[in-house]
Amino acid sequence: QVQLVESGGGLVQFGGSLRLSCAASGDIFNIYTMAWYRQASGQQRELVGDITSRRRTNVAEFAKGRFTISRDNAKNTVYLQMNSLKPEDTAVYYCNVQREIFPKKNYWGQGTQVTVSP
Repeated sequence: QVQLVESGGGLVQFGGSLRLSCAASGDIFNIYTMAWYRQASGQQRELVGDITSRRRTNVAEFAKGRFTISRDNAKNTVYLQMNSLKPEDTAVYYCNVQREIFPKKNYWGQGTQVTVSP
């Protein structure tokens, strides 16, 4: 059974940095795309960025130049380094993994709160 455990969220001041981690277990994750999404209060969940098994990355426009997504396959872990944080980055951040080959499967973490104070 796949499990995702996120960590690293918290309260940070405007302009600060946080590093989120998501440790996966229960499968071979070097065949998964790993991603971060976020959901602010009253808003839809949106993609922050993802990284494929071949380490091709995709980052949302709002995150470009500030956020970096990376992975460590030996640790089955995906990271989100967030710099120059703004109050509008306040949200629950969710880890997501998607199996790239059949059978396609999709899993979510429980989320970690990130709050950026003005």
